[in-house]
Amino acid sequence: MDDIRYGLKDKVVVVTGGSRGIGLEIARSLLGEGAKVVICGRKSEGLDAAAGILGGGGNLMTFQAHIAKESDVNSLFDAVLDRFSRLDVLINNVGMNIMTLSVADTEPALWQKIMDTNLNGTFFCSRKAAAVMKEQGDGGRIVNISSIAGRRASPGMGVYGIAKAAVEMFTRVLASELAPFNIRVNAVAPAMVRTAFSEPFWSNEDLLREIVKTIPLGRIAEPMDVVHPTLFLASEASGYITGQTLMVDGGASVI
Repeated sequence: MDDIRYGLKDKVVVVTGGSRGIGLEIARSLLGEGAKVVICGRKSEGLDAAAGILGGGGNLMTFQAHIAKESDVNSLFDAVLDRFSRLDVLINNVGMNIMTLSVADTEPALWQKIMDTNLNGTFFCSRKAAAVMKEQGDGGRIVNISSIAGRRASPGMGVYGIAKAAVEMFTRVLASELAPFNIRVNAVAPAMVRTAFSEPFWSNEDLLREIVKTIPLGRIAEPMDVVHPTLFLASEASGYITGQTLMVDGGASVI
């Protein structure tokens, strides 16, 4: 399955949060496709470690940026254009959750922090990418990484789920607005994926067993289960698809 090809050779792709987890695996697969890949992250040490893992030579660029800060986002895309002169694909992968026992009892500062990373960062990056793609005049693709939490209320994930639900509506609205420019906007919404992000859940055998009971395919997702749908939506193979959220959940949303 890992040797699937999506025709992304020489495409310039920005992957936010590409230094670890799903983002790292997306970046690895893109480099394997021959794409020119830019990963961003908040910490230089994480980016350095990712660069060591990915290799990539001249096809990989790392950039330290906090996507919830508009000035950082502007600097990121300016650097991409300086290095590669264009942008073909944006993958809004950054996500962050802090366990919240109750939305009604959540402190406003915590609410804002979760919204800034999951929703506002997606807005800032998409806004900048859309401007670049429209000026280029030959289309483009934006893929947002959402979550099943945006459709299913889950304990401890209330604010995160609200932010991801907003990302899905953002995807539909932006797709409608950018369609005349041949810029396609879609989302991928995974259930639990075996990454460090969700390790507190899947590392507990009893809890994992209960979670798996809710998934018809009988397992949680591995990162590559998310990578392939993402690359499909980033490629010309999905040329007549826009405004959609592809559920990658092992069937959990159908029961």
